[in-house]
Amino acid sequence: MKYIIVLGDGMADEPIEALEGKTPLEYAKTPAMDRLAKMSEIGLVHTIPEGMKPGSDTANLSVLGYDPKIYYTGRSPLEALSIGVDMKDTDIALRCNIVTLSTDELPYEEKTILDHSASEISTEEAAVLLQAVKKELENEVYQFYLGTSYRHLTIWDKGQVVPLTPPHDVLGQVIGQYLPEDQMLRKMQERSYEILNHHPINEERRQKGLNPANSIWFWGAGTRPALSSFEEKTNKKGVMISAVDLLKGIAVGAGMTNISVEGANGGLDTNYKGKAEAAVKALTEDGYDFAYIHIEAPDEMGHQGSYEKKIQAIQYIDENIVAYIAEELERRGVDYRMMILPDHPTPVRIRTHVADPVPYMLYDSTEKQKHNWNYNEKEAKMSGNFMAEGHKAIDHLFER
Repeated sequence: MKYIIVLGDGMADEPIEALEGKTPLEYAKTPAMDRLAKMSEIGLVHTIPEGMKPGSDTANLSVLGYDPKIYYTGRSPLEALSIGVDMKDTDIALRCNIVTLSTDELPYEEKTILDHSASEISTEEAAVLLQAVKKELENEVYQFYLGTSYRHLTIWDKGQVVPLTPPHDVLGQVIGQYLPEDQMLRKMQERSYEILNHHPINEERRQKGLNPANSIWFWGAGTRPALSSFEEKTNKKGVMISAVDLLKGIAVGAGMTNISVEGANGGLDTNYKGKAEAAVKALTEDGYDFAYIHIEAPDEMGHQGSYEKKIQAIQYIDENIVAYIAEELERRGVDYRMMILPDHPTPVRIRTHVADPVPYMLYDSTEKQKHNWNYNEKEAKMSGNFMAEGHKAIDHLFER
């Protein structure tokens, strides 16, 4: 028996009037998921523990079976693992986004944050911009490390876990009240705008109609993480397939194997089919028991506030990942159990995460139960199935 989780990041949503009162998941054409749903268990699972913020960090830890209340030490330390930064016990890791702020003549604190991802800037362009920041701001206390796209890392030697606001939580708002209380972090953000706003790369981006990547933004402070081995915990040898440093870092901490897929970039145009092919190969040829396929695109489209693109991302997942895996494993005669779910909702109306329960679907190729339901938030709730503790969902996947 092989085991798969297909994690559509931020895929869940709320009913949208322009979609006839349906959610993007409900409205999207998902024939593969709906076909499997007829032979699956569906329901809701609460992935965010009470009192914790609804982030992809806490939620994905939960889905992988790690209770965030025990294992969570901050988002950035997990990304540090992915980048290969060996944190000291006295280090504090900070996420360092490259964002888009308004380019008016107002003081820095009166500017508005327009885009947390600077039009999903490429890693190549971000590397040049981050190097400009490093040249001016890096010292023995603050070290900057390149990540992927807009997602980068700062290590603060002998720092403190200070309260910081995720940029995607305050899109379209004046930034003053959300700036770091720590004066050095605040000064570095402000100085970065002076360094980046008229950088040649940003002048070129403006000419192309892209948002300038004109400021860094610190958030997600945390200490060195310590996850237990996934294989020892579950007796399953697992792979992680994701374009996002956070998920790669969780995999490193858990002792799972990261598989890099060419063209997987965390955006709407990511290599969906390549991820599915990598999962099938790992399970059928390379001796792995479990594959975790993480797709960032629905979350990014939620942050952009585009239900059209979110629908497109969901349909790509259905056609290029779910359908391919089901058809290929069936063709090879491989028994498998597959769970499909988001980590959290990212409603396009508010463009950020919420902690509401998410719909899950659990398909077992050896069972042929028949239902009339499709896979979406509404019917998952109607099923009456509910898992209150998200970190136990993976045990349900592995039940045999």
